Amino acid sequence: MSKKEQEQPAAENPEKLLHLKITEQKHWAAGIPAVKVAMVDIIQEAGFVRGMEGLFKMNKKDGFDCSGCAWPDPDDDRSPIAEYCENGAKALAEEATTKKLTADFFVRNSVFDLAKLNDYEIGKKGRIAEPVYLPKGATHYQPISWDDAFKKIGDKLNSLPSPNEAAFYTSGRTSNEASFTYQLFVREYGTNNLPDCSNMCHESSGVALTETIGIGKGTVTLDDFYDTDVIIIMGQNPGTNHPRMLSALQKGKRRGAKIIAINPLHEAGLMGFKNPQTVKGILGIDSHLADLYLQVKINGDMALLKALEKLLYQAELENPGKVFDHEFIQNSTDGYEAFLTSLKRYDLDELAHEAGVPLAQIKEAAEMLKDKSRIIVCWAMGITQHKNGVDTIKEIVNLTAIKGAIGKPGAGLCPVRGHSNVQGNRTMLIYDKPSPKQLDKLKEVFGFEPPREHGYDVVESIQAMHEGKLKVFFAMGGNFLSATPDTVYTAEAMRKLEMSVHVSTKLNRSHLVHGEEALILPTLARSDKDEINGEAQFITCENSMGVVQMSKGMLKPISDDLMNENQIVCNLAKATFGDRSVVNWDRYAMSYDAVRDDIAKVIPGFEDYNQRVRIPAGFYLPNAPRTGKFENKLNGTKIGFAITELPKHDIAADEYRMGTIRSHDQFNTTLYGLDDRYRGIHNERRVIFMNEQDMRKAGFKSREKVDLFNYYGGVERVARLFVVVPYNIPEGNTATYYPEANVLIPIDSVAEKSNTPTSKLVFIKIKKHEGV
Repeated sequence: MSKKEQEQPAAENPEKLLHLKITEQKHWAAGIPAVKVAMVDIIQEAGFVRGMEGLFKMNKKDGFDCSGCAWPDPDDDRSPIAEYCENGAKALAEEATTKKLTADFFVRNSVFDLAKLNDYEIGKKGRIAEPVYLPKGATHYQPISWDDAFKKIGDKLNSLPSPNEAAFYTSGRTSNEASFTYQLFVREYGTNNLPDCSNMCHESSGVALTETIGIGKGTVTLDDFYDTDVIIIMGQNPGTNHPRMLSALQKGKRRGAKIIAINPLHEAGLMGFKNPQTVKGILGIDSHLADLYLQVKINGDMALLKALEKLLYQAELENPGKVFDHEFIQNSTDGYEAFLTSLKRYDLDELAHEAGVPLAQIKEAAEMLKDKSRIIVCWAMGITQHKNGVDTIKEIVNLTAIKGAIGKPGAGLCPVRGHSNVQGNRTMLIYDKPSPKQLDKLKEVFGFEPPREHGYDVVESIQAMHEGKLKVFFAMGGNFLSATPDTVYTAEAMRKLEMSVHVSTKLNRSHLVHGEEALILPTLARSDKDEINGEAQFITCENSMGVVQMSKGMLKPISDDLMNENQIVCNLAKATFGDRSVVNWDRYAMSYDAVRDDIAKVIPGFEDYNQRVRIPAGFYLPNAPRTGKFENKLNGTKIGFAITELPKHDIAADEYRMGTIRSHDQFNTTLYGLDDRYRGIHNERRVIFMNEQDMRKAGFKSREKVDLFNYYGGVERVARLFVVVPYNIPEGNTATYYPEANVLIPIDSVAEKSNTPTSKLVFIKIKKHEGV
């Protein structure tokens, strides 16, 4: 082995630039360009026949659920043309690709050499076609049989002094059935170390909503968008992250709804929408969306919400009983007087300054809300990934509570989930902090004593790896390294593991930064036909609005050596427990129906699961707040008004606020391409968007090369070789793409209570690049 091959591969994307091209920012999303881009992608990767076969079944009642975002499908009729968006087609292209990686590929390519590629290049190599193993000290992955792979993992788990020395991660793509058997295996093994992607996205929503309304989910249905008065969209970019939401916004607007958009960047998908399934959209006529666009500073949302509440309170004083819903406040809330006392402390001019929005615009928003009670508030990562993320969501609840805008048609709370079954994972008990009631039910049904001690979440898992407390890391999907914060720290942590295992469809950077031993277990994708004993099977998923429906893949898998996730769990359990298990894993492995029958015994709302999920479009899970019933530990059967504080930011004169964002050509850590055409960025990802005034003050020019620094906790974190791009963003604010800028997100900068990394706000210094 050469000295070079013994070196550890890079933890991050290579610090090199491509060939940036900048075009004018778009003011509308979708349209014919989206159709063209999607078709090119699907044909290049899957071919015309295979690609079209998949597209015509995506998100249909008898088809498969898109592996992208969790936006719900219509309950009634679905589009006969395309019940998917541009990025949904790109997601299908990724998994339906005919390119595959066999043993020969891994013989030709060392881990070190693969790590020199950027994430886009790694992901485009193709589907992993057989299990592979990286022995201790080896430079290349090599083929391994499924039986030997399970034996290695099982033996390793059995050798650990404590089950708590292993952690079991889950991405949002995992089905309800595999999630349930996965958590069952992990708890019978003896730990609650079940970190999942929720920890990094909507954990703040779950915590805030559980403490206020009694359930960690939203309260609206898709139909509510079609019959409402005002839709507020905060910290969310639906044009890129949830494109099918644009159709719902357009439909609601045509029926009279007003839209208030709140975001530090002017995003195309909030300004206009050219629906390619309408004549106007085909002709290039866009539907204007946002009636009012409030361009807040990064993390200025709390100040904005308080300003709105204060203005509405003033209007209520002028017209008693006409602005606030006092019947709702009296019957369904607690702590109203304390809330008002707290609100009176704030000065409107100061709140507007902290929000970064002119007071006149905030007054305009208050006017739009004053006489309305059918209000929907939507939010995503721009709200949750802050230190005060939980409190900001509680303030959103405060706003809906004073208006009585919750628990009735056309009104409510809508955290928009980012991954297609991330909400279902949590419903299936993928959680590091299960309740005693949930654990008691597992014990009652299965007869073993599940562990009661809380486990590690994502951030705690990384810290435990670093401290040598975790020896084995098992990931059910995802690209853990690229999704998590503080990339260098996380890579150092993962390299301290004795074994890392990834259940994956495609190669990613997490396979290249590994423990002493590493395995990749290739699994079926959503669109793949899943057959057991020659019979086609289906899985189930839960969307953002609590609908559980079937998903039935129909494309021929690219390899005969793939295994579905549920069978991977069952075989791992057999290899680990032998005859010790109280669970009939063979029964589960051969029948999704058997898994669903037992889910029905354990989890409320899944009674008659197998019968109800076979009804086209599935069924809604119980949601008490949707019907105006609230129950939480702090306030009993009422919503508790939260007393929150404005965040305080100590920013040095030469520091900037930075938030990480997606490009339009990516979904989470999967890069479909190198363009962000709505923002006018092409063939480059190492860019930093800056206000032109800030650029002039600092002496930066457009396209200038810079290095980015974060000094949180006295540690220097560096992201080198970025290109400055002038953009419409508030002064003192910047934006960068992830995962390239994740190296700047401190591991210990997290949201209070939810422990979510603060990826939407870190403070950076920008210096001219040192080097060629």
